[in-house]
Order: sequence, then structure tokens, then C-alpha cells
Amino acid sequence: MKKLKNVINKKKIGGVKNTFRSTGTRHGAYSLGLTALVIAAVIVFNLVIGQIPEAYRNLDVSSTKIYDISETTTDLLDTLDKKVSMKVLAEKESTDERISTFLSKYASLSDQIEVEWIDPVLHPSVLQEYETSENTIVVSCEDTGKSTIVSFGDILVMDAYSYYYYGSTSYTEFDGEGQLTGAVNYVTNDVERKIYQTAGHGESTLSSTITDLMEKNSYTLTEVNLLMTDSIPDDCDLLLMYAPATDLSEDEVQMLTDYLGNGGKAMILLGDTSLTELANLEGLLRTYGMEAAEGYIADPARSYKGNPYYLFPELSLTEELSTGISSQMVLLTNTQGLNLADPERDTISTTEFMSSSDESYAVTEETQEQGSYVLGAVAAETISSGEEADTDAEESTDSEDVPKSRLTVISAGSLIDQGITDTFPQLENTQLFMNAVTANFDGVQNLSIEAKSLGVEYNTVQHAGMFSFLMIFGIPAVILIGGFTVWFRRRKA
Repeated sequence: MKKLKNVINKKKIGGVKNTFRSTGTRHGAYSLGLTALVIAAVIVFNLVIGQIPEAYRNLDVSSTKIYDISETTTDLLDTLDKKVSMKVLAEKESTDERISTFLSKYASLSDQIEVEWIDPVLHPSVLQEYETSENTIVVSCEDTGKSTIVSFGDILVMDAYSYYYYGSTSYTEFDGEGQLTGAVNYVTNDVERKIYQTAGHGESTLSSTITDLMEKNSYTLTEVNLLMTDSIPDDCDLLLMYAPATDLSEDEVQMLTDYLGNGGKAMILLGDTSLTELANLEGLLRTYGMEAAEGYIADPARSYKGNPYYLFPELSLTEELSTGISSQMVLLTNTQGLNLADPERDTISTTEFMSSSDESYAVTEETQEQGSYVLGAVAAETISSGEEADTDAEESTDSEDVPKSRLTVISAGSLIDQGITDTFPQLENTQLFMNAVTANFDGVQNLSIEAKSLGVEYNTVQHAGMFSFLMIFGIPAVILIGGFTVWFRRRKA
């Protein structure tokens, strides 16, 4: 009996040993070990990634790249030589992740920027100290003594229509870079530029898109009616005239002539001048070598969807006007044309930077004149006085102390029409306009950055055809047939 038990025990032990020696068991043990190794590797990887700063471990996979920071901002932050404090008055855990992530990415680009989160629930006095509300960022610079406030609502722009009509909360734009870069530029910059916009001639109103860009660049915009003043204000850094519908008076022309003659800067965007004669304004332009062409400009060679009056001009930009311009795509409508002529003074030099193609026409009800027409030009003059004006003109050109006047003329106010700039945000109308404004100021860079859309982008096939048939039916059919073939071969084997 004892021998029988020993034999049975030996058979059991042998059976267990044989079980672990089988091919299936070995494969199972290998799979189990490999799984444990992968799990351990994942745990270690997550521990390592957790030690990386938040600014570097968040990848931007959004279609509109809301976390991407432009070269304009990186250049500003690279040269930043003043400490900037950003106090975020909000509870970090409840803040929208897009805002907190962008803040950390932004601050990581410069050692001069310090971000501090302050919970207003735990420290309620902080709101009274900075005279603001919660969910705001107080940006300040101790060296200049300047500060400004950026609201979360300015960074994540809510869809007001959906909220008021449907009660749903959604966001249309993300303006983190534009708001923060504008704030940093404002608090670190000791010099403010003042722009006066003319009134009293039926001028068009600047859109909120343009005024927001000016505010980001720390430009102060003020209205002035030249009929109600004796002279252009002394603190005017740029006089802006946007699409006047009626002509200037002789007194106003003289006022502008004196202003430019003393080294002033002016920028004129023409409106629909075909309906009203602007003889005095056109006379001022002729002084600076620009003559108005009759009719609207049509350009069949560079038109939008076959409409020759919706045209894409050719750009020949100087360095100061080309900043941030990459696609060279600007759309104009209802465009007037200019022809360059000899200015009245030899000290004036006029250069075009925007024109139609050689295949364009100046169209009136009676005529069609073919040719290339100037759509944007700059007239510059170094101002000299006294008997040595002629002999010293060339020598004084390089002197920073000598005043230099600048007249920028764009023949289509539609360059900054909101119907174009908001409908086609991928075009560079606003960038070109802001570059033209900034070019009037020495040592100033255009830092106005537009908000990024949060709209969903869909990949769609616009026209059904063979490609659509292949995508919908062909590829799934190939996969099914291939799978059936593999299954059938294995079944036969």
C-alpha cells in the first residue's frame, strides 16, 4: 500500500513538472513576464514624465495650434530685460486647462517672467488690493511702475449668441498669446504712441478687430475733427484718415501740409471716391507724387473666384512692411487706383508696395484703361530748413535728429473691412495694415497678434466622384477580402 502511494505521488509530481515543461505553459509564462515588464516600463515612464515641467509635457494636438507661440512673441521675450510679474487671481484646479497650460508654456520662454497663482477664496483681500475681480491676471513691471489686467474672458472668448439664445456655454476664440504679449509689451515699454483718427468727412468706423490689435500694440486711439481745431495736436504720432466720403476743406489741406512739412506722419485709406469728387485731397496726394486713376480697378488675372473686382494685389514690401507676411495674400474690393508721378519737391521719394497686375483695368461707365495700377504707396521726405536745405539734404538723411515726414496711402479702405478680415482670417490684410501703422514709429515692432479660432475643422471631400467611391467602398472591401483570404487559407491548412 505504501509503495502504491509513493508511485501515485511520483506520478503527480511528474505530471506537475511536465505541465510546466509544456510548450503552452512556457509561452504563457513568457507572455506573463513580458506583460509585467511592459506594465513596469509604463509606470517608470509616467514617473519620469511627471517630473518634467508642465510647459514641456503638454503637446499641442489641436487643429488650430492654440499653444503655438509665434516668432513675434519669442523675439520679444528673448530681448526682455525687465522683470515681469504675472499674478493669476484664480483657483488653479478649477481654471480651464487651456489657460493654465498656455501660461506655463509662455512663462517658460523667459527667465524674466514670474507667474504666481493666488486663490482669491483663501486670500479675498487680494481682489481689493489690485482692484479687480477673480479669474484675472495682473501683469506688472516694477522697473516701469506700469501694470495692466487681462481677464480670462479676454483669453477664452465666449460665444455670446449661444449663451444668450440657447443657454449653452461655448468658446469661439483663444487669445492667450495676443493678450499676454500685448500686456508684456505695455508694462515694459516706457513710450506710448498716440494715433489721431480724423472725423467730420463721413469716415468709416474702425472695426473691433483693428482697435483690439492697436490696443495690443499699446497704441492710444483718439478722434480729432480738423474743422474744429486750428492745428493737428502736438502729441499726434500718426494721423489716420479712414475712407473719407467728402472732401477736405482748403484749411484742412493746409493744416495737413504744415503737419507733414514739420515731419509729421499720416496714413490715408481711400474709400469709394468714384461717387464724390475729392479735389482737395487728390491735390494733396499729387504733391507727394500720387495721382488718382478714374474708375474701379478690375484684375481678371488675380481675382477671387472669377470676380475681377475682388482682387489679390501684388506685394513688393520693404523689410518694415514684410514682418509676419508669409502667404502674400491680401484681398481688396471696390478698389481705386493710383499712378505714380514726379513729386512737387525733389526731397520727396515715393515708393509703391502694393499694385495690380499688368492685365488689370481701370473701369468707368465709358472706358476701360488697361495697365498696372498702384494700390499702396509711401511718400517720405527728410525735412530741412534754411538756406542749406538743398546742399545738406543728402547729409541729413542719415541723421536721427532731422525730422522725416511719411505719408502712407492705400487706395482701398476694404483692406481692413470687417467683412473681409473676419471672414478670411487666413489672409494677411490686418498684418499688412498693422505693419504699415508701425512703420511710422522708429524702433517699434508690430506686436499685435490675432486670436486663434476654436472652431472645429472637418476633413471633407467637396466633390463626390471616383475618389469618394474608393474611400467609402473600395478600401473597406479590400480589407474584408484580405481578411477572408487569410482565414480561408488557415482553415485549409
